[in-house]
Amino acid sequence: MFLVLFVVFLVTPTHCLGHQCLPKQHVALFIFGDSLVDAGNNNNYINSTTEAQANYGPYGETFFKYPTGRFSNGRIIPDFIVIHYSLDFIAYKAASGGVFFRCGTPKDAVIDLKTQLQYFKKLEKLLREKLGVGETKTLLARAVYLINIGFDGYGVLLFTTNSSALQSYPQEEYEIYKKGGRKFVIPNLGPFGCLPFARALNRALGNTGACLQEVNPIVKLHNEELSKVLQELEGEFNGFKYSIVNSYTYLSEIIHNPSNYGFKESRIACCGTGPYRGMFSCGGNEYVFLDSIHPSEKASQQFVELMWNGTLNITGPYNLKEFFENK
Repeated sequence: MFLVLFVVFLVTPTHCLGHQCLPKQHVALFIFGDSLVDAGNNNNYINSTTEAQANYGPYGETFFKYPTGRFSNGRIIPDFIVIHYSLDFIAYKAASGGVFFRCGTPKDAVIDLKTQLQYFKKLEKLLREKLGVGETKTLLARAVYLINIGFDGYGVLLFTTNSSALQSYPQEEYEIYKKGGRKFVIPNLGPFGCLPFARALNRALGNTGACLQEVNPIVKLHNEELSKVLQELEGEFNGFKYSIVNSYTYLSEIIHNPSNYGFKESRIACCGTGPYRGMFSCGGNEYVFLDSIHPSEKASQQFVELMWNGTLNITGPYNLKEFFENK
């Protein structure tokens, strides 16, 4: 799992950090998460294994025409959020002159949660020095915090119960809340048992290539507990707002009815090796899945549409549009 942070600002610049300027009225988007939102940390800022990198074709072939480190044939969730609201994009790397946080589940690809939060605090301090306490407080309060943590953690552990991913949410959000964060967007976990990797594993166990049914109840339990945790945080912290994006419902629907969403194949990854091509990686927008666990560019784009203006059965009690437009 990796943690990526993008800072997105809107309107006319009036303040500058080095060569980059911040607008007078701005909404910032902070993205903490795993490989679904990783724009290249796996290649450039962490000593990850080859299997945990996306620096070779056909990654990137559809949109960028070359691999960027995104686990996609093109753009990923943060790219489409930026595009959707016509936002200007400024990215910083922490410690060495900017801010790119990431955390990993593989042992050789880990920056732990404590370190992530330390980097975020460094950014908050930098903003206070450059913008002043009052303006920094306003910026962080208006900001939207997308936290997509848990996907890689469950996947790498071969779908065994991983309570640490859920336990991290209250502490992480509280630390961000103390620095001024108020609006949190949390996608819940999708039906991991129906990913190509899980189907391949099921086949290897001597079964059919159907969904690995033992996994999805664990995911559902996680999602139920996540809802409870966020409700408790809302009641405990003044001004705390959250949006759960129902990845499980969306992905289940698209897997079972791919043609309704413009896809030809939802069980088999576009590329890979082994049964159901669930053992390695590739790309292509006729497929729901790019590789054994990551969605194609097209699937990510559709997911962001639901995040942006989805109804309560998919994203609620707020959607992303409401968070950005209600400053």
